[in-house]
Amino acid sequence: MALEDDRRGPVIRVTGLRNSFGDQVIHENLDLEVRRGEIIGIVGGSGTGKTVLMRSIIGLQRYTAGEVEIFGRRVSGLGELEELELRRQFGVLFQNGALFSTLTVAENIEVPMREFYHIEDALMDEIAAYKIAMVGLPPDAGPKHPSELSGGMKKRAGLARALALDPRLLFLDEPTAGLDPIGAAAFDQLILQLRQALDLTVFLITHDLDTLHTICDRVAVLADKRVLTVGTIDELLAFDHPWVQEYFRGPRGRAALASTAAGG
Repeated sequence: MALEDDRRGPVIRVTGLRNSFGDQVIHENLDLEVRRGEIIGIVGGSGTGKTVLMRSIIGLQRYTAGEVEIFGRRVSGLGELEELELRRQFGVLFQNGALFSTLTVAENIEVPMREFYHIEDALMDEIAAYKIAMVGLPPDAGPKHPSELSGGMKKRAGLARALALDPRLLFLDEPTAGLDPIGAAAFDQLILQLRQALDLTVFLITHDLDTLHTICDRVAVLADKRVLTVGTIDELLAFDHPWVQEYFRGPRGRAALASTAAGG
């Protein structure tokens, strides 16, 4: 059963979200909207629940109050078939790629296809090879196991799996963590190219200030158990809050801003 897509509204709308673990409240009355076609960065200090927010949106974390909508549909009100169809519309790159160690790269990419479709192995192999090329991996990466890949190649393999079902919405959790500056910059450019080529909306959790400056259209700041503010980098630089000012105007923030200005 295909989901109707309300193209008039945001791709993601989170309203009044509350997440807690026992007595510890992570989010309280959190609101966020993600616009169609944008790359939105999610930042915040340790313990602010960036990954918890992502998991709540994609259905891996049960929230205690509030509502989540994706493509105009309330996630909590979907039937089983509608929920499966919704899951097919987004891909997720978890931290460190989260590849299955006993499967090859090609077999990892084929896991979502086997879950959602009934197609011949030869066609799956062909699609996997296409996804491998799409993320900039060499053809011989397909038969390799994750242990045979560098950190950057693992990230790209995980991205290829996230794109296996041709999603319209992509979730990335710290995609450039652990990469050297050249590898991180190359991955940022890959995300920009894929966004343009595939008409993607991207929800991006990151600590990488270069990534925020280079590819994010807007940035949402998590603090005080909610989304404190959302805006462009310029808007955040003008936002009067101690954490925001320290984060974006500290030494690394100034360096990222100078690098962006020099590149532009």
